[in-house]
Amino acid sequence: MPVSPRLNHMNRRAKFTVVLSSTLLVALLLVGGVVKGASSSDSGSDTADVLKHLKVYTQVLSYISTEYVEEPNIPNVTLGALNGLLEAIDPYASYLNATQYKEYLKSSDAYAGDLGMVLAKKYGYIVVVSAVPGSPADKAGLSNGDYIESIKGIGSRDMPLAYAKLLLRGEPGSTVDLSVLRRKPEPQKMTLTRSIVANPPVESRMLPDSLGYIKAATMGTGKVKEVSAALESLQKQGAKKIILDLRYCATGDPEEGVELANLFLSKGLITYAQGQKFPRKDFNADEKKVVSTLPLVVMTSRGTAAAAEVAAAGLQGEKRAAIVGERTYGDASILRPITMDDGGAVILSVAKYYTPDGKSIQDNGVTPETVVIDPDAGSGDPEEDDSTPEPTAAAKKPSGDVILEKAVEVAKARG
Repeated sequence: MPVSPRLNHMNRRAKFTVVLSSTLLVALLLVGGVVKGASSSDSGSDTADVLKHLKVYTQVLSYISTEYVEEPNIPNVTLGALNGLLEAIDPYASYLNATQYKEYLKSSDAYAGDLGMVLAKKYGYIVVVSAVPGSPADKAGLSNGDYIESIKGIGSRDMPLAYAKLLLRGEPGSTVDLSVLRRKPEPQKMTLTRSIVANPPVESRMLPDSLGYIKAATMGTGKVKEVSAALESLQKQGAKKIILDLRYCATGDPEEGVELANLFLSKGLITYAQGQKFPRKDFNADEKKVVSTLPLVVMTSRGTAAAAEVAAAGLQGEKRAAIVGERTYGDASILRPITMDDGGAVILSVAKYYTPDGKSIQDNGVTPETVVIDPDAGSGDPEEDDSTPEPTAAAKKPSGDVILEKAVEVAKARG
C-alpha cells in the first residue's frame, strides 16, 4: 500500500512525536525481549527482530497521524501503546510520563486514605484482585474480577496501574467516583469514601474432630506473628491437624509469605527470586522458626496473591501441605521504577518469585491438588478464563462454604 502524499506534509511536532515514540518503544522492546528470556548469544538476530517490530509500529503510527478521520492525540496514542506493551509482559507494570511520575513521587505516600483494593491490569483495564475485608471497597461489594471502567471521571482504559492507585488515594473522609463493570451489561456508578484501611486480625477456632482453623485475610506487618500465636493456641487446645485459610488474601510482601510458610516447614526451598539483572536469591526454611508440624491443609481462591501465594507455593512444592480451592491469581514479583531521560519512568518487575520446582508464580499461579470452585463468587470477566479448571461435583452444589467443607474432608484423610 503506497504511503499517502500527506506524509510529506507532516508538521514538525508530529514528526518529533513519532521519533520520540519510536525511541521509547525501542527501549521497551529491548526490555520485553529480555524479560521473555531471550538468552541467545546471537545479538544480531535479537536486534533485527526489535527493529522489525519497531518498523511496523512506526508505520502504523504514521498512518494514524495522517489518515485517521480526525487529528489524533498522538501523546495519548503513544501512552496507550506503551502501557499495552507493558501489560502484555507484566500486568503490574506501568509507564508514567514526566508529569504523572512527578505526581507519583510527590503523592504516593502523602495520603493515608484509600479504598482497600489490590489491583492489576487485564484487557487494558484496571481489574480488582481482592478487597480488604471491612474496607470501603469491600463494603461497596467490590471483589475479584470487577473492572474499574473509570476513576474520578477518567477512563481507565490504558491507564497506568500506578497512576490508578494514585487517583484512588486521598484524605480520609474524602470521596471518589468510580464506574465499575461487573456481571451486568451497564457500568455501575458508585461513590466511595476513603478511609484508613486496617488489616483485620487473624481469626482462629477449633472445628470438630480436633481440627484447628486459621484465617488470614491479609498479610502485612505483624500478621505472621498473629498466625504463629494462633497456631500455638490451637495446639494447646488439642488440635491434631490445621486448616490455613488464605482465600482472597492478596496483600503483603512476598517475603512475608516465606515467613508464613516457615512456620510449618523445617527444611527445604520455599521459593527463590530471580531476574535478568537480579541474581538468584534462595529462601530456605529455618528449622528454628517452625511452630507446627501437624498435618496441614491450605485453602486458596482466585483472589489469593502475593505473600499468601508464595506461602502456598512453597508448602505445596515441599509437599508439606495439601492445597484445596481455586487456582491463585498470580502476583509475586519485585517492582522497581526505572527513570527515563524525559523525566518519566517505567515501573517494571525486575525479578519474579518461583516455586521450588522452578515455575514463575506470577505467570502460573498455584493450582490446588483438589480444585473446588466457589459457586457464589462468580467472575467479573466478560469472558471466563479457559484455563480455569472445571468445578468439582461438590462445588456445583452451593450449600454453605464448599471449599471449607472439602478442606475439612481432605484434612480428616491426612495422616
